[in-house]
Amino acid sequence: MVDYHAANNQSSTGGVQTYMEQENDWDRDLLLDPAWEKQQRKTFTAWCNSHLRKAGTQIDNIEEDFRDGLKLMLLLEVISGERLPKPERGKMRVHKINNVNKALDFIASKGVKLVSIGAEEIVDGNAKMTLGMIWTIILRFAIQDISVEETSAKEGLLLWCQRKTAPYKNVNVQNFHISWKDGLAFNALIHRHRPDLIDYDSLRKDDPVTNLNNAFEVAEKHLDIPKMLDAEDIVGTLRPDEKAIMTYVSCFYHAFSGAQKAETAANRICKVLAVNQENEQMMEDYEKLASDLLEWIRRTIPWLENRTQEKTVNDMQAKQEDFRDYRCVHKPPKVQEKCQLEISFNTLQTKLRLSSRPAFMPSEGRMVSDINGAWHTLEGAEKGYEEWILSEIRRLERLEHLAEKFHQKAAIHESWTDGKEAMLTQKDYETSTLSEVKALLKKHEAFESDLAAHQDRVEQIAAIAQELNELDYYDSASVNTRCQKICDQWDVLGALTQSRKESLERTEKQLESIDELYLEYAKRAAPFNNWMEGAMEDLQDMFIVHNIEEIQGLITAHEQFKSTLPEANKEREAIQAIQAEVQKIAQSNGIKLSGANPYTTITPESIDNKWEKAMQMVPQRDSALQEELNKQNSNDTLRAKFATQANAVGAYIQAKMEEIGRISIEMNGTLEDQLTSLKDYQDTIISYQPEINTLEGDHQLIQEALIFDNQYTSYTMEHLRVGWEQLLTTIARTINEVENQILTRDAKGISQEQLFEYRASFNHFDKDHSGALQAEEFKACLISLGYDVENDKQGDTEFARIMSIVDPNGSGAVTFQAFIDYMSRETTDTDTADQVIASFKILAADKNFITADELRRELPPDQAEYCIARMAPYTGPDAAPGALDYMSFSTALYGESDL
Repeated sequence: MVDYHAANNQSSTGGVQTYMEQENDWDRDLLLDPAWEKQQRKTFTAWCNSHLRKAGTQIDNIEEDFRDGLKLMLLLEVISGERLPKPERGKMRVHKINNVNKALDFIASKGVKLVSIGAEEIVDGNAKMTLGMIWTIILRFAIQDISVEETSAKEGLLLWCQRKTAPYKNVNVQNFHISWKDGLAFNALIHRHRPDLIDYDSLRKDDPVTNLNNAFEVAEKHLDIPKMLDAEDIVGTLRPDEKAIMTYVSCFYHAFSGAQKAETAANRICKVLAVNQENEQMMEDYEKLASDLLEWIRRTIPWLENRTQEKTVNDMQAKQEDFRDYRCVHKPPKVQEKCQLEISFNTLQTKLRLSSRPAFMPSEGRMVSDINGAWHTLEGAEKGYEEWILSEIRRLERLEHLAEKFHQKAAIHESWTDGKEAMLTQKDYETSTLSEVKALLKKHEAFESDLAAHQDRVEQIAAIAQELNELDYYDSASVNTRCQKICDQWDVLGALTQSRKESLERTEKQLESIDELYLEYAKRAAPFNNWMEGAMEDLQDMFIVHNIEEIQGLITAHEQFKSTLPEANKEREAIQAIQAEVQKIAQSNGIKLSGANPYTTITPESIDNKWEKAMQMVPQRDSALQEELNKQNSNDTLRAKFATQANAVGAYIQAKMEEIGRISIEMNGTLEDQLTSLKDYQDTIISYQPEINTLEGDHQLIQEALIFDNQYTSYTMEHLRVGWEQLLTTIARTINEVENQILTRDAKGISQEQLFEYRASFNHFDKDHSGALQAEEFKACLISLGYDVENDKQGDTEFARIMSIVDPNGSGAVTFQAFIDYMSRETTDTDTADQVIASFKILAADKNFITADELRRELPPDQAEYCIARMAPYTGPDAAPGALDYMSFSTALYGESDL
């Protein structure tokens, strides 16, 4: 039974009066229907006895037993829980009228307007007036306080019946008369709340008497609802009495109201647990994504820090291609993962703040700042690795050039020295004539001149070998061996030359004659021959340049060389004239020449051959230099093309970054409009990606052309990549901020005008437009809003408390999201640990603990098991086997204790 003592102590006279005036428009003519009067008698009598038996009495005849007013006053005391004035015990009519008037006055004090019902009619046993009075009492104390979705009394009771019976077939409750004739509605109400008492599927619509008797008997036996009507009376009436049905149904409502409270409590717990489970899943997802990203960075950095040198330019270019593949293929998805990680972290913190949970602190080493630090280290390693690759390519290019130059000069020198030792060690002067000895001496002097001329080449070979060693050339061993052999041989030649000279000088004292013309020829032919060899060597010299200025310098030097050729040709003709003069003198004087100049091995034919060869090399050199000039012009075109695009992309990125900063401060319109505008703006930025890809293609062409500088732009591809990634991250972070503001607005019930007001206040004190308020700026903002945080001990303490809420990580800055979270918290209400504890207490039937069976009965399976797994055993003095501590569990949900 329902205890009305507490339920009806509160009276709201104004709201009840209108309803009671409508219901008390008593239809006198309807009471003349004997069938309805009979139903009302039974129903009202049973309803009165269900309360009077609490006082140890009952009535048998409703119009007779209330005539003296005593049981009527007792009934009102039982259902209201209040004491009425002391009744008069006399037997006279006046005593009875006074008692009934006391009861009617009490009813009127509860805001009920009694229409045409007087104490005399009740005392006289007027059945019609008595039934009307009892109906008025039932309306006030059993039906008036029923409320379902802002409807009350009759409408509320009808809506409750419709909601509870909606899932059942053949049940359509539209009123309180014919909708109940077949008995299925009564059975559906019982089955909805106590399915163990009714086998609903066994009921038939065409057997209303059985259905009604089944519902009435079950209600009386198990629900303590007395039988108020007979099934035959309902079935036998065309239209059952509405008031009788309403009275009966109200008893079912009050019987099941306790279950409704349990359902509400369970719903509250389910809501809280669902939020907690969702937050835990987001935390797990963040931890996994953070771990995976950090592991990728950990594995990538050693690869970028590897400085193993390669032997050739091709090998290093292969490494450069691997690095380019990493930049374009492997890294971009990780950039997206890092951005998504920051967004997930901010969204999770917002949801935790909105549900009054403590802020999420990731595992050690997995904070967003830790990931940013690791990412910064990764980018530093990238920069160092790229610079090292380019440096190594330059070094290897230089090494290959030097190695080729070394072997070329060594080959020329070795060719020159071939046979020189044998020549210097022969003793032909011992059997020669004086003229022959003098010729040998002069020849030796010419050789010394030639030897001195080759000294510079030997020094060049040694210098190149030294540079190859300093640059760590991979084949330095063979270079050193060859260089040492040349140097050793050069020392031997020097010693042999000195020895032969001394021998010839000793012999010269015995010889007097010399051929001046041969000598002059030899002296002039030797340097000229050496000059030609040097010229041919220069014409074949390898060159490497990196810009137009360098190749133009080589072309200028070559043109200067060509300008000296006419003078050199005159010298060649003069030398050839000496030989011609020798022939002329010999012919004139009949001298028989041996055919060879005794002072030199350089013949006129060899001079002419070398001259002709050198002249052939000049146009070849012209062609090579022109080809290199064309190449450098092409490279310069690539530089200019890249620079034009890089300058445009750099300006675009800078403009968009500034525009995003301005938008984040000057946002107008609703948050949804701002979000739509930002996403459209993001789409516009993403549509610029083809320009970046085009620039990457041009950059690749520049690298393939081995271009290492660009005087037309200050932008590098690395700068633009970082700027583009920062632009994408900034717009995504701005969108996420607006989404979090929408979450806060919807969860906290903040109006658009309040958000604009918060934004205006925030922007006013954000002097540097950084998107965050420093501590002193935030204090000034609070003071402007009326908060007592002045510079005194109490104000400083309050400000420190507020800062611990809006800046839990102690960064010293307050974001706009944290600002509106705090402002909304001041004016809205959220679920608390105490509310959850109260809900669990309802499910536990007021016990200080709850059992696993009770959780499984009241909560969905997954959430029931979630609670069972996390609740600690209850250890209080009233503990029972299997008791669980729901209080510590509830406080842990809100961070007030540990799970």
